Amino acid sequence: MKKKILSAILVSMMALSVTACSAISTDDGTAAAPAATGDSTETTAASGESGVVYGIYKAGDQTWFIDEGAAAQEAVEANGDSFTYVDAKMSPEEYLKAIDNAIANNAKGIVTCIPDQTMSQAVVEKCEAAGIPIVAADDALQDNDGNKIAPWVGINAYVIGQANGDWLADYATKNDLVTDKECGLLIMTMDTVSSCVPRAEGEYDNFTAACPDFDESRIFKADYDGTTEKGNTAAAAIFTAHPEIKKWLVTGANEEGTIGACRALESAGLDKDACVVGLGAYMAKDEWNNKGADGTCMKAAAYFSSDSVGKGSVDVLYKIIAGEDVDMETAVDAEVVTPETYKDVMGDAAK
Repeated sequence: MKKKILSAILVSMMALSVTACSAISTDDGTAAAPAATGDSTETTAASGESGVVYGIYKAGDQTWFIDEGAAAQEAVEANGDSFTYVDAKMSPEEYLKAIDNAIANNAKGIVTCIPDQTMSQAVVEKCEAAGIPIVAADDALQDNDGNKIAPWVGINAYVIGQANGDWLADYATKNDLVTDKECGLLIMTMDTVSSCVPRAEGEYDNFTAACPDFDESRIFKADYDGTTEKGNTAAAAIFTAHPEIKKWLVTGANEEGTIGACRALESAGLDKDACVVGLGAYMAKDEWNNKGADGTCMKAAAYFSSDSVGKGSVDVLYKIIAGEDVDMETAVDAEVVTPETYKDVMGDAAK
């Protein structure tokens, strides 16, 4: 369903120094790579003149957000504006500081992934009061009932989870693991992140539907915060607690968590008989590039493009700035890739 998003832009006469960058610039004024500085230009969001768009991401040091930010920057610069990339470091305080900085600098717009969705209402209200349009990427800006309160661009979470569940079910069936009492399924979860919950639900629903004879007492869940380190710790705890399981099937809520599980399986000496399915493929491809198909327990991954989310969020933002109607939800689908198919499917992203 479409909702008409009205761009409430305040026309002001604030002066803004615009820097044209060849790489992502950071919120503290430093640059990720050498940049050329242009002349100072007076800008406003409503005028159509050049300005600055902020990309504020909850975990800006993660590969996904770095790639997403680079794609967003490319799209912004193609529109004649500059882009400021901000790593909120999973900190609500850092995130709010970045929002306030964007407002103080009269940003033309903001694309963002928020670290704590309970802050959504306050953030949207700040931006509305300042007349600055905002678009959520990956994790929605939502009210207490889970309703989106700003346009969102991200992955088709439940469908992607279903794809992983189907692939794992097929693997278990082909390898006679469905009724094997030494085989267990671990689903890595992030239950406090609304965009991640449907991924785990899709994985569980389709795996159990396709493998009704798989003993549900051998299905486990481990919650983590989205980082590889915490994914490793959470997975290792499950593996240690269940020594009766010798053959692990693993999937999760993001790529970092499944990579953490890979490292935990290796440490426990369980990787040779394990099958891990990633979610994103942006780290799975490194496993396959560096170790080969036989050197890792990462056997597949649902691939979806960070470029699509980065550019898609900017496309929606510029439509709002132009006063156009936009969808409240723009979802990106995925395709499961393996060591045999990832280069053909992912193209340059496989490098």
